[in-house]
Amino acid sequence: MRVLMTGGAGFIGSHIVAELIGRGHDPVVFDLAEDGRDVRDPGAVREALAGVEAVCHQAAKVGLGKDFGDAPGYVSANDLGTAVLLAQMAEAGVRDLLLAGSMVVYGEGRYECPAHAVVRPGPREEADLAAGRFEPRCPHCGADLAPGLVAEDAPMDPRNVYATTKLAQEHLAASWARATGGRVISLRYHNVYGPGMPRDTPYAGVAALFRSSLARGEAPRVFEDGGQRRDFVHVRDVAGANVVALEALAQQTPPGFTAYNVGSGDPRTVGDMARALAAACAGPDPVVTGEYRLGDVRHITADSARLRRELGWRPAVPFTAGMAEPAAGAQSRTPEVTELVRRPNTGRNPVGTP
Repeated sequence: MRVLMTGGAGFIGSHIVAELIGRGHDPVVFDLAEDGRDVRDPGAVREALAGVEAVCHQAAKVGLGKDFGDAPGYVSANDLGTAVLLAQMAEAGVRDLLLAGSMVVYGEGRYECPAHAVVRPGPREEADLAAGRFEPRCPHCGADLAPGLVAEDAPMDPRNVYATTKLAQEHLAASWARATGGRVISLRYHNVYGPGMPRDTPYAGVAALFRSSLARGEAPRVFEDGGQRRDFVHVRDVAGANVVALEALAQQTPPGFTAYNVGSGDPRTVGDMARALAAACAGPDPVVTGEYRLGDVRHITADSARLRRELGWRPAVPFTAGMAEPAAGAQSRTPEVTELVRRPNTGRNPVGTP
């Protein structure tokens, strides 16, 4: 299968390219950072779609951003870019799309109150965070809540600009599927980590920031009390989920839009992750600072049962072993992938199948 990979030179995209090659598929890399081709450019997208059977759309501006002044950049890169891509796919007759979704569309995770069953707490108040009261409370009675796993049917509640653009991408893709008879799978990634994580940027994930601190000989600084629950899923497992989903699309998945959570099924705290990285790097113990960021959610962990049940995907990288890889400085790309991302779509893939 010939697959256009937007963002194919990036952290997750390059691992998907390697997985596609390994399973006999033919990826065509389209990446602004690598070769200057922008998904917002209709002409460049039109050219890249030549001979393509499916699109794996990973290109995006990621992270929380610095302030609301970043909003136009996020909307342009994520939503305008997706709209241009979909319009060109419609014109080219390409009807299969795999979209990089995100857990951030849910906002806070799933919570249960002893008296009110499943509830959805609102954004945490700054006064509570400043006082060290980090756990959300029941919005009805103020009781302590028990966090649980979020399934795909949870209400959408994006709480920052990036999250809003990721939900808008899904809505655009669903509208495109209805208008064209296309097939869309959105994989809602949870906390992806592994070799090739971005370093020292305002948009890097917390695992990358901790690793960068350890590389400088500094202790990781853990916000709040370190008890935030997340689902840390290895990038190779995420790449495998993408290829499984692309193959499902090719096997005549019914037209329409389907979302799947992609998580390890092994929830850990941010403190757990900081300690695992520090141990793997033989670095200083993490420091719990009590600092906080408005807009961060407290707990968000995945229920990935639907992806396992319907597509047969299973994560393979255990938490401790996976956390040791970035510390060891493992490379994110094979030589074949490095060669591929340097070459535009010329009708033949020099390292994949003809």
